[in-house]
Amino acid sequence: MNSTQRIVTNTLAQHIRSVINICLSLYSTRLVLQALGESDFGIYSLVASVVALLGFLTNAMVITTQRQLSFCYGKGDISEVRTMFSNSLLLHIVCGVILCIILAALEPLLFSGFLNIEESRTDAAITVYYLVILTLLLTFLTAPYRALFISRENIVYISIVDVLDGIIKLAAAIWLLSCPFDRLISYAFIIIGIMAFNLVALAGWAQQHFKESLLFPRKKDISFQAMKELTGFAGWTIYSTGCIIGRNQGISLILNRFFGSIVNASYGISQQVFGSIMFVAVSVTNAISPQLIKAEGSGDRKRMLWLSEILSKYSVLLLSLICIPLVFEMPRILQIWLGKVPDYAVLLCRFTLVAALCDQVTMGLGTANQAIGRIRNYSLVINSIKLFTLPFFYMILALSGNMIAALSCYLLFEIICALARLPFLKVTAGLSITHFCTNVILRTLPALALQVTACWFVTATINSPYRFLLTTIASFLIGSIAIWFTALAATERATAIQLFHKHVTK
Repeated sequence: MNSTQRIVTNTLAQHIRSVINICLSLYSTRLVLQALGESDFGIYSLVASVVALLGFLTNAMVITTQRQLSFCYGKGDISEVRTMFSNSLLLHIVCGVILCIILAALEPLLFSGFLNIEESRTDAAITVYYLVILTLLLTFLTAPYRALFISRENIVYISIVDVLDGIIKLAAAIWLLSCPFDRLISYAFIIIGIMAFNLVALAGWAQQHFKESLLFPRKKDISFQAMKELTGFAGWTIYSTGCIIGRNQGISLILNRFFGSIVNASYGISQQVFGSIMFVAVSVTNAISPQLIKAEGSGDRKRMLWLSEILSKYSVLLLSLICIPLVFEMPRILQIWLGKVPDYAVLLCRFTLVAALCDQVTMGLGTANQAIGRIRNYSLVINSIKLFTLPFFYMILALSGNMIAALSCYLLFEIICALARLPFLKVTAGLSITHFCTNVILRTLPALALQVTACWFVTATINSPYRFLLTTIASFLIGSIAIWFTALAATERATAIQLFHKHVTK
């Protein structure tokens, strides 16, 4: 399988996995809520959220490990890959154990009045807390193997494991309805079992098929230099992620300050919508980033920058097929999903989706920066811009109380952050800004404009409860045609035709 076929296969695998798991997750959550009841479900969500605050550390470690492994693969040195993986595994074990110890030490403080839990369920909540801590440890241990699969570009196997994860959760939710034991504690044990399944499935396959994989760090592979690279890269990745989380949580606090908790519910809904559609961009990134980083590792800067353009273009185009009809039909979509739509939910969701679309226009350059390893300066210059949203957001609401003006400020800073990647990569990687704008921005604009026009026409001329279906179909068809003829280069269309004929003949 050549590189282009692998990208297409991996992207499709991730898309199919995401669609299946979203459907399974929505139904599983409904069954779990029914089995536990609102009180116990709330207790689990509350306890798990305390630990989940540290979840972004796991994502940062996966990104770090995947980057280092892909770079070593690009250099063609398997022994260096094994050394990097061994050090990464050790780092994950140490960090996981330290975090578990810290969280366990916080238990008396959290359950002595800080968390508002019914006295009759406090003992069960404490048990769940320790089980969730073990879940976090298993997540940390699984992370380096997940990064190894991404670096190896074996996304299909990861997708299969993730779908099985969703199926097991659904089966467990059905069993939970008739569980004779304490259902809250039983549910926590189920989640641990599922995480253990993920660890065994990924580590077991890697051990059998990847010679650089290890079950335990080897003493002879431990390298101070490798550990320094991993911790340095991870530290700045955590800072970058922290900027995004800090911006998002800061906006939530500011909205609470001016509009009360009802608007926080609307903001939470917008973040759920954002998380649900971002699988498109993530799937493209996971499919292309290993080859991009390997190209830099092998010294092929030209191919690396070309792949960063492809990543940016495909991410924004595929995301637009979902985002644009959602923006136009958001009132009806939220009404079907929620029944009663909270105030400002439609407005917040629309601005969040438009901002996500703007950010994806140059997202491939962020991956390019990871490839070249200039993570510190990039984090300080680019991702710090996201934090600057907060004082301006607060100032606008304090002076005018105008939600649209404040959200426009949020959108403006997302655009500034996206555009700032261009001069930064020109300095650090020799990017041609003119070439990028011509091949990415100018090529995507016609397709985006035609999708917007199609959605506007449908919503302006048709008034029906099921209009959102027509809007989605019209946007997808016109968008796909526009992408084919205006966004894709001749070589990309030729490659797509070649792949199509090859699979059809098979």
